[in-house]
Amino acid sequence: MRVSRSAAVCCLAVCAGVLSGCVSTRVEAASKLKPVKDRKAAPVFELKDSNGAPAKLADYRGKVILLDFWATWCGPCKIEIPWFIEFDQTYRSRGFAVVGIAMDDDGWEAVKPYIEARKMNYRILLGNDRVAELYGGVDALPTTFLIDRAGRIAAVHQGLSSKDGFRDEIEELLSAPGEVRRDASLPAPRSSGASE
Repeated sequence: MRVSRSAAVCCLAVCAGVLSGCVSTRVEAASKLKPVKDRKAAPVFELKDSNGAPAKLADYRGKVILLDFWATWCGPCKIEIPWFIEFDQTYRSRGFAVVGIAMDDDGWEAVKPYIEARKMNYRILLGNDRVAELYGGVDALPTTFLIDRAGRIAAVHQGLSSKDGFRDEIEELLSAPGEVRRDASLPAPRSSGASE
């Protein structure tokens, strides 16, 4: 049986349309970091970690942060989590931190066993709609923010992203000279000078 060229093109177009609708599983091309002048301050928040301890974005002042909104049921999240475990191990000594914000409706009942089973080595917080709204609504999972040492959002990734893209952006942020944001949520370090 011979298929006409127009039928083949039509079939390919339909397949492409169906595949492009799988937004949550597409691999995003490596995005570029925003220019420093275009970066906005990351919204501050306070959430609880898996031990019940309060955690604030200000706890990571002066570090490059990978802030990942995820859920245990999210397929692309399951792919990215091992990368984030590796990044935390590789870059922690250079002033880098991964913070996961779990968006599961079942809360810690679903999240704690998941953390333990996957040996997640970075801090996990339980998210809520208020924090998601602070970060623009978080319409898709995973949504990952890279935050520079000054507390500004340098990149946003929605859906499955490239491991190499994340690595390149993290290394660029770690290598960049940067000031640390000083505002009410991030207190300035105390001076050791004699004029106090």
